Amino acid sequence: MENRNFLVAGCGISGIGAAKMLLSAGEPTVLYDGNEKKERDEILSQFEGSRPELVLGELPDSLVQWADVCVISPGIPTDVPFAEKLRKAGVPLWSEIELAWHYEKGTVIGITGTNGKTTTTSLVGEMIRAGFGADRTFVVGNIGTAYTGKVLQTRPDTVTVAEISSFQLETAHTFHPHVSAILNITPDHLNRHKTMENYIAVKESIAKNQTKEDYCVLNADDAVLRDFGQHRCPASVIWFSSREELSEGFFMRGDTLVYRFRGQEGVIGKTSEFLLIGRINYENILAASAMAMAMGVPADKISAAAKNFHAVEHRIEYTATKRGVRYYNDSKGTNPDAAIQAIRAMDSDTCLIGGGYDKGSSYDEWIEAFGTKVRYLVLIGQTREKIADCCRKHGFTNFEFAENMDEAVQKCAAHARPGWEVLLSPACASWGMFDNYEQRGRIFKDLVRKLPD
Repeated sequence: MENRNFLVAGCGISGIGAAKMLLSAGEPTVLYDGNEKKERDEILSQFEGSRPELVLGELPDSLVQWADVCVISPGIPTDVPFAEKLRKAGVPLWSEIELAWHYEKGTVIGITGTNGKTTTTSLVGEMIRAGFGADRTFVVGNIGTAYTGKVLQTRPDTVTVAEISSFQLETAHTFHPHVSAILNITPDHLNRHKTMENYIAVKESIAKNQTKEDYCVLNADDAVLRDFGQHRCPASVIWFSSREELSEGFFMRGDTLVYRFRGQEGVIGKTSEFLLIGRINYENILAASAMAMAMGVPADKISAAAKNFHAVEHRIEYTATKRGVRYYNDSKGTNPDAAIQAIRAMDSDTCLIGGGYDKGSSYDEWIEAFGTKVRYLVLIGQTREKIADCCRKHGFTNFEFAENMDEAVQKCAAHARPGWEVLLSPACASWGMFDNYEQRGRIFKDLVRKLPD
């Protein structure tokens, strides 16, 4: 890492975190953003002490020649003109995950997958804290805390639990977790990855530097991952399943979560004992338990952490009960498969809010999952016409459009009857109407709480 000049591209959480860490480590650093309209003072105000040189607008040739490495933020596609310019000049593109890995001193758990990453990462963090202590545990990555913001605090006895997106894996080259997990793979971000084959390959790459001395936790119910685990995974595979009993692994037996691991069999708990609801969350508990047990956390501590764990904000999150109607915020359901899991978690007739930014998804399976449970649908955002056409194709006509979240909540409140549930699970990204899924979820919750009791 010595004698290298670092160009950090992007001024979001990852970019600012990377620049701060590099400055702390004494590395020559320039922060770059292609948006020349960004507020220079606002960006630099996030730094205390030394500040990087900040370049906005078109990337100068002199900076391309100066840079030895470009740390690229996950939101920036790797085929944009400035990235191509760097690549042609022989400047490697690193994700913030890759950068942090070069400074990591402890043991790393890396978690990816299409759905359930944030809940599982948070739960693994709680289990590792229970086994190793809070002062030896860091939870970072796509969960909202930059890995680079914590990595300089790591020691040989610490454990870093990292949620890692496909965007971050695209430019991770030497990253080597001791325990990795791929929770599931379903179509998502195809506007970025172009093909499903590319998306699958990026997800599987989390294990590419692992050996048989390491572990990879995989979903036995996912056909893609079953094939990967049986034929291509370089690590020792630990399977989990919510649909079949495994001779070795973590699985559901009726309403009980069970493990068979390292010659031991035991119970993690019954579904009625967990605060999390829905099959997707029981899968998350199984996967998290597998990772924690692979790290040596005792079974009783794993079980206690799982039973005391509350839903992550924006993931099938109970919000309020108004006039006998329960409201759930699943704003993190940004693709059809995630939204299907949320629908399955509902216990009664449901009014659903969907729609948003178009990531190139198809909505047939999502609408087929409505069954008799989804009674009414309110559509918002860029995809509403596309989804409406798909609804008509499948014979579902009980939908309306809304111009904003306020109108959508009001329409659901008017339709829902006591005992019903209202679910925000858009099956789409938030961009266009909202800054991110967090803002979308918080606006929904604020509007729900203002409804009459």
